[in-house]
Amino acid sequence: MSFEHKSVLLTETVDNLMVHPGGVYVDGTLGGGRHAFEVCRRLCGEGRFIGIDQDEDAICAARQRLAPFSDLVTTVRSNYVHLPDILDELGIGLVDGIYLDLGVSSYQLDTAERGFSYSVEAPLDMRMDQRGTRTAADIVNTYPEDELCRIIRDYGEDRFAKNIARHIVRAREKKLFETTGELVAAIRAAIPMKIQATGGHPAKRTFQAIRIELNQELEVLRSSLDEMIGRLRPGGRLCVITFHSLEDRIVKQHFRKNENPCICPPDFPVCMCGRVSAGVVVTRRPIVPKEMEITENKRAKSAKLRVFERR
Repeated sequence: MSFEHKSVLLTETVDNLMVHPGGVYVDGTLGGGRHAFEVCRRLCGEGRFIGIDQDEDAICAARQRLAPFSDLVTTVRSNYVHLPDILDELGIGLVDGIYLDLGVSSYQLDTAERGFSYSVEAPLDMRMDQRGTRTAADIVNTYPEDELCRIIRDYGEDRFAKNIARHIVRAREKKLFETTGELVAAIRAAIPMKIQATGGHPAKRTFQAIRIELNQELEVLRSSLDEMIGRLRPGGRLCVITFHSLEDRIVKQHFRKNENPCICPPDFPVCMCGRVSAGVVVTRRPIVPKEMEITENKRAKSAKLRVFERR
């Protein structure tokens, strides 16, 4: 199966990077390289582009797509949390733009054996980096009930988290989970039928929660944003596309903190903490897809783009 992924908010993201020839730009979630292709095209044969992804299939697909710009492009198989080290190893200090397209790709969802989809029977995997040894099955089969409840509640925002965790534990006492279908069956048994009839697929939130926990997606995001802003040149921009409220909240909070880091009491006449603003939030409200894009790609519906500019 070829690596196909419809990039969301492509024009809006690249426009907000304000790409200029000779600049240095970093894609922390390279995917199939569609955003990257447009960035490289706007470099007009000058500058440098670094693409990072932990998925080997994504790296291979992106290299093919970006072949016309091979003189400008460096691809690295890694997690974007390591971006500062990657730049240091490449001898790059500050850059002109960084962007992230978070979440799981269309290719990962549609490739059954990757185990991301609740719609097809497959091994319970969900690793974004297949070099890792731990899989979703390890979480489902080994986490205590209260821990399962926590991640389904906090990362899946599912009101039936406690009941789902209980059903998972009961089911695994008879047989350990091996496939996505077995997990879906346990989740269905935990959710009232009238809710299943009207609330979308009952496993969606639990699968999201387990994927986030396995790949440490929120922790990686939290620990990366400040570092990324710190690697931008004055005028450089960080663009982040999120797909659910947990990610969006983290980005929004970190951008605000970097714009206004002062911790002095509000009644102080002047700032005494000495914390200096790193820049400005460009998007007071997130940029969202137009109706036409949502019609063409239903996965774009929940996407939000936020932009920060270094000063």
